[in-house]
This record gives sequence, C-alpha cells and structure tokens, in this order.
Amino acid sequence: MIVAAGLFLLDALLSFLTVALLLRFFMQACRVSFNNQLGTFVVALTNWLVRPLRRALPGFYGLDLASLLPACLLQVVYASAVFILRGGIEGAAVGAWLPLVFWYGLLATLRLAIYLLIAALLLQAVLSWVSPYSPLAQPVSQLTRPVLRPIQRLLPTIGGVDLSPLVAIVLAQLLLMFL
Repeated sequence: MIVAAGLFLLDALLSFLTVALLLRFFMQACRVSFNNQLGTFVVALTNWLVRPLRRALPGFYGLDLASLLPACLLQVVYASAVFILRGGIEGAAVGAWLPLVFWYGLLATLRLAIYLLIAALLLQAVLSWVSPYSPLAQPVSQLTRPVLRPIQRLLPTIGGVDLSPLVAIVLAQLLLMFL
C-alpha cells in the first residue's frame, strides 16, 4: 500500500515535470513566443533544469535537446523506480532490465507528448468557441497548427465548422492504441 502511494506521487510529480519540459520543447520547435502566461510559467518551472544542460547539450536543427532529454530521463527514472520497488531487480542482471527500462521511458515520453497534443487540441477547440481572444488562444493555436494544417488541406470546413481538431484527436487516440 505504501509502495503504491509512493509510486503514485512519484508518477504525478515526474509526469507533471515531463509535460512541462515537453511543452517547452514543442513551444520552441513551433516557434511559439514565450512572452505570455503559458510561456512564462513553463520557463519558470523548467529553467533550473534546462539552463545548465544547454551549456553541455546544444540544439539540433533548431530542436531544444536540453528540454527533450530530461523529459525522457524523468520517465526512465520512474520506470526504474517501478521496476525496483515491485521487486524486479532481485533475480535480474542490470544488463537485462536496463534496456527495457530505457525503452519504457521513451514510450512513456511519447505517450505524454501525444496526451499533451490532445489537451492542446481540446483547449484550442474550446477557446475558439468560448473566448477566441483569450491570452492563451494564440500560443495554443501556434502549437497545434503544424498538426492541423495538413488535415485542413485534405478536409475542408463543413458548414463553417472546422473538423480538423476532431480528426487529429481521433488519429492521436489511434496512435496511442499502438503504443
């Protein structure tokens, strides 16, 4: 019972930080301005980890590896904790379970990135109907634009309603089924 509670708290904390790091990575990749409430929050939350890593880990083709690598490593730490606390280390050699833990951490990071995309798509859809001039509308729109634009080229608006977020969410859910 205590192990389950500890793993729950560790998962909540590490997943929250991983999502913040992934959001920072995607905001930079999509060229979203950090001069808004969302950007300020993400930078304040992750700067302590990303800033020192930037000195040792440069960007790669405009991608912020100093944000992406710690996101993956946090999920590897969680996967290791689950494996160790559930008694998986007793009979297994480190060389046997370490690649599996890294693979699980990579898949968990990818899942969180897809959940982040789904949340951004839902938030954009709600904001477009309720408050299109909200301070969050512009950064969320810039985050989802690379995903929605190809779908919008294939699927025209029907009766003035853009169904591309719905199609993107269904495709993201389908991708989650295979992960």
